[in-house]
Amino acid sequence: MVESQEIELRGHIIDSGIMTQLFDRVMDMGGNFEILVFDIGKEKTDPSYARLRITASSRKNLQSILSEVHRLGARPLEVKDVHLVAADADRVAPRGFYTTSNHPTNIKYAGEWIPVGAIEMDFLIVVDPENKTARSVALGKIRKGDLVVVGEQGVSVQYPERPREQSTFEFMHGTVSSERPSETLIAKIAKEILDIRKKGGKIAVVGGPAIIHTGAGKALAGMIHNGYVNVLFAGNALATHDIEYNLYGTSLGMDISTGNPVMGGHKHHIYAISEIMRAGSIKKAVDTGVIKGGIMYECVKNDIPFVLAGSIRDDGPLPDVIQDSMVAQDAMRKHIEGCSMVLMIATLLHSIAVGNCLPSSVKTVCVDINPAHLTKLMDRGTTQAISIVSDAGTFLPLLARQLEIQSGQARK
Repeated sequence: MVESQEIELRGHIIDSGIMTQLFDRVMDMGGNFEILVFDIGKEKTDPSYARLRITASSRKNLQSILSEVHRLGARPLEVKDVHLVAADADRVAPRGFYTTSNHPTNIKYAGEWIPVGAIEMDFLIVVDPENKTARSVALGKIRKGDLVVVGEQGVSVQYPERPREQSTFEFMHGTVSSERPSETLIAKIAKEILDIRKKGGKIAVVGGPAIIHTGAGKALAGMIHNGYVNVLFAGNALATHDIEYNLYGTSLGMDISTGNPVMGGHKHHIYAISEIMRAGSIKKAVDTGVIKGGIMYECVKNDIPFVLAGSIRDDGPLPDVIQDSMVAQDAMRKHIEGCSMVLMIATLLHSIAVGNCLPSSVKTVCVDINPAHLTKLMDRGTTQAISIVSDAGTFLPLLARQLEIQSGQARK
């Protein structure tokens, strides 16, 4: 028996590619569509409206299709209030609970549309009926009695639209290729950073130890010193090898200036960790003159917060490393709030971790020498990222240089 339902979409659904994605998903899932109304905006800034009938071979198939297109911003013609069910116990959510995307989301409650606060992918939505507010909450933080949204009824997703203005993030959005004019892109990213800084926005860097290994540590330290970085997310390794380099001139026992191994250099990173343990913390090591330069030094000297998240692979670890991963997640979320751009450089797992916490409205740049790493990040849900296949040792010095050139031109 054929089942059908009418849905509607509003906004810049043509030039943002939303309609094309909807058609593809309906057909890929074995359904059909009929366009009933299609009002196209006449100007670039005018929104469009479409009403469609989706048909499928069974009710189950139809619901699966509707669930997919819901994520693109499609919704039924008549929207009812969300269905709320109280959690039976801490960390026990009602069956069939709604799971969020990282796109702006609203719910209909008591006849009104309410924005969902602190949106993050793969969370639940909890409603406070007294204050008429909604927030996204991790599964592990659900508490007994929380009113959780169940099903997609009354939930509306605002799928990201193509920017009205020309920008790097419009041109490069959502694809990975090594055949790109990297220096031109880096110049555009530098311009975005300067624009964000001028507007008072926050810029975060997610960094891996390859930044140190490739000799790019000085460039990142300079960016922090010059005010282009507002928060640093990393692991034990980046901080350890940054400190190792500034104490001994090596990274993983290799002389950064010559690329040659140093006799006994394999001990240097452990010695570096030991010196910070002796001092008590990275800040105390800077304050007492143990550390005299580098990325962590500039963070301390310029009051730039950093979150070092631990790993089972860590040596030491440094005393500043947060070894409880859930506590580290919360620390990252605290500093992600208000970020306008995130630069993810040479660290796959850390980039995915931070990317999972980001709303889709945050401009995201991911740089890695391995194209598969960039693809994996976007496959995990960070579809707003633009990706550059490049070595950290090439990217960061070029970016620092472009920031210097363009900021100098702006002052003239």
